[in-house]
Amino acid sequence: MRFNFEKINEDKVFENLSLKNDDLTRIEFDNCQFIKCDFSESNLSYSIFTDCKFSNCNLTLCKVVESAFRDTHFDECKIMGVLFDACMQSTISVTFKNCNLSNSSFFKLKMKRSKFEDSIFTEVDFSDTNLAESSFENCDFTGAIFNNTNIEKSDLRSSQNYTIDPSLNKIKKAKFSLDGTKGLLAHLDIEIF
Repeated sequence: MRFNFEKINEDKVFENLSLKNDDLTRIEFDNCQFIKCDFSESNLSYSIFTDCKFSNCNLTLCKVVESAFRDTHFDECKIMGVLFDACMQSTISVTFKNCNLSNSSFFKLKMKRSKFEDSIFTEVDFSDTNLAESSFENCDFTGAIFNNTNIEKSDLRSSQNYTIDPSLNKIKKAKFSLDGTKGLLAHLDIEIF
């Protein structure tokens, strides 16, 4: 059974909704919470989320063409294969905590001062993304693509498994742990012990 949202939803809590494959286009959410909702393979295109929070939700393979995420928080969510680069470029301000974003894309997005905590970014595309002054706490970047990425003044000290070529990315004043520097030298084809 399909849940019918209002065109504009404010200060509401939505819990345990099964919205898989639903068409949820052109809907506005302001200061709403989504708890244990399944949005997998749904179409959220042209929708606007402002000051919203997603907790324990599944957003795998959602379509987000021209969607807006303003000050939106994702906590313990599965968000695999989502092409965030299709969102409205100037309206993405997100925080991820304990999320799995494997195979997603943030290509060419402006995401300065973003916060990423205890999340998995396996095979995620950060090419041409501006992540300056962002915080990456305990994140796993296995196979993530950093190409012409701006991570200046970002903190990656507690993150692991990244491979970032300093000659192809902006890393000035970024913070790395001593163990993490291996990921900065991987492109040199040298052995570090």
